[in-house]
Amino acid sequence: MAILTTSLLTVRPYANSSAPQNKHRPRAREAGVKVGILPVGPFNSITDVAGVMVGHTTIIRGDNIRTGVTAILPHNGNLFREKVPGAIFVGNGFGKLMGSTQVHELGEIETPILLTSTLSVPRVADALLDYMLSLAGNEDVQSVNPVVAETNDGYLNDIRARNINQDDVLAAIKTAKGGPVEEGAVGAGTGTVAFVFKGGIGTSSRKLPSQVGGFTVGVLVQTNFGGILTISGAPVGRELAQHYLREELSGTGFNLCRPEGKGETDSSLCHPNEANGSVIIVIATDAPVDARNLGRMAARAMMGLARTGAAGTNGSGDYAIAFSTATDVRIRMPARVIDRNITRSVKSLANDAMSPLFLAVIEATEEAIYNSLFRATTTTGRGHSVAALPIDRTLEILRKHGALER
Repeated sequence: MAILTTSLLTVRPYANSSAPQNKHRPRAREAGVKVGILPVGPFNSITDVAGVMVGHTTIIRGDNIRTGVTAILPHNGNLFREKVPGAIFVGNGFGKLMGSTQVHELGEIETPILLTSTLSVPRVADALLDYMLSLAGNEDVQSVNPVVAETNDGYLNDIRARNINQDDVLAAIKTAKGGPVEEGAVGAGTGTVAFVFKGGIGTSSRKLPSQVGGFTVGVLVQTNFGGILTISGAPVGRELAQHYLREELSGTGFNLCRPEGKGETDSSLCHPNEANGSVIIVIATDAPVDARNLGRMAARAMMGLARTGAAGTNGSGDYAIAFSTATDVRIRMPARVIDRNITRSVKSLANDAMSPLFLAVIEATEEAIYNSLFRATTTTGRGHSVAALPIDRTLEILRKHGALER
C-alpha cells in the first residue's frame, strides 16, 4: 500500500506506522519560543505575503519510500508572462539547484519554485516544464527556466528509485493555496534530517512597522542539515548530547559506521549526525525590491541559518531563493516582439530602505527552521528511524537558559 497526500489532504491508507503521527506538536512560538523583535503575520507563514501559495505532495510507500515535492507559487497567474524579480544566494554550493544561472543573469523567476529530493530534480523539472508549456498564452514559448531545488533524503528514502512522477509534481502545484502551511515531515521534507532529529518543512513571517514601510517578509525552509542545535541562544543540541562531531569528541570516532567498530565504513549504518544534506530557504516579500537587493536579502538568510547552530559543512548545499510579489517590479512579457524594445518604469526601494527587510529575513529564517523541527514527527525508512525533536526536554533546556517567553 502507499500514501500520497497533497495540501488538500487527499489520503490513501497508510502503509505502516512510519506515516505522520496524529499527536499535535506545537510550532516553536506556540511552545513559548519567541524569535527576534518583529511581529509576525496572521499565519506566521510565507503565505502572509499576499498572493503566495504553497502546495505539498507527500509520498510514503512501503518501507523505503519517504519523499515528496513542495511548490511555492509567487502568484496565481502565468509566471512566464508575468515574471517576478528574483535572486539566488549560494552559502555553500554542494547542490543541484536547477535554473540558478539564468536567475543570476537576468534577475527573474518565471516558474513556480519546486523543492524535492536530490536525484529527482530532472524529473521534477521536466514535469514543471510540461505544466508551464500547457498554460494558456504559452503556446509559442520555446524556452522556460524551471527553478527546482533539492536536499538529499537518502537516509530515510530510497533516493535512487526516483519515485516522484509528473502527477506528483502537478498535484503540488495545482493544490497550492494561501493560508496556513503544513509543516514538518511533509512534501519535500518527508525524508529529511536536521540536527540529528527529524527535519522537514518550516515557515515563518515578519511584518515591518508602518514607519519603515509596513512590508511583509515570509520564509519557507526545507531542512536537511546539521550542526549543534541552538534555539534562541540556548545550547539545545549540546545538552541533548545530539550534535555534529559528538562521537569524535567522545572518542568513539566512526564506530557507528563500522560493524563491530572495525573494518570499512558502511554508510548505511551511520547515524545522520555528519551535518551534510543541505538546506533550501525561500524568501518572499511584498516590498518593491529589485533583483540586486533581493540578492542582498537572500544573503541575510545565512545569518538566520547560523543562529540555529548550522555547521556549514562541505557536503551541505545551503541556498536562499528570494523574490518580490510587488506589482511595481514585475516583468511583463509584451504580446508583440516589436514592443520588447519599449522602456519600462520600475519603482523599487532604495538601498537605505533595506535594513529592516534584512532583519525580517534573519528572524523569519531562524524561526522557520525551528518550526520544521518542532512540527516534524518520528519517521522510519530504509531500516533507519529518525526521532522527532523531544519537545518536553527541549523546553526544559530553554527554560533553564531563560529562552522561553513563558
